[in-house]
Amino acid sequence: MLDILKKRRSIRNYLKKEVEDDKLMEILKAAMYAPTAKNLRPWEFIVVKDEKTKELFSMATRYSGFSKNAPVVIVICYDTKKGNRFKEDCAICAQNIYLEAINQGLGTCYIQIAEGTEGSVGEPEAFIKKILDIPDAYRVLCLMPIGYPEKYPEEYECSVVFNKDKIHYERF
Repeated sequence: MLDILKKRRSIRNYLKKEVEDDKLMEILKAAMYAPTAKNLRPWEFIVVKDEKTKELFSMATRYSGFSKNAPVVIVICYDTKKGNRFKEDCAICAQNIYLEAINQGLGTCYIQIAEGTEGSVGEPEAFIKKILDIPDAYRVLCLMPIGYPEKYPEEYECSVVFNKDKIHYERF
């Protein structure tokens, strides 16, 4: 697992190469293996490949512009009628997407939508919900563009990331 974690980077530049359906399905399976509060599993996923929709996504926040160049975007949604740990449940799910994307030789980047930075279109979550006809009871945490990286970044060095000074035993 550390080999995958060392490769985890936010990828914003993708090759113009389609993501195979079997790889995408493995990523979605990994997402659904994420634990949730009380095992309620209230998340839902919207898989978007449509160019016009991805172009709209690129306007959601000032940081989402690159999403239009990804072959596919996974939108992580949450049914608030079924669960009450929106951020926690969806964030763990997003991390699983990150890790399985790397495992599949792909890349992704978390684009904050819920309580995200407003773009020229106003509040990002309302904008995304309108585009995708998402019901009112659902929240949208983030967009996860998926694709083959233009360039694979170097792995993290353990000495750069791991810091024993940040470990405390029993008390701070």
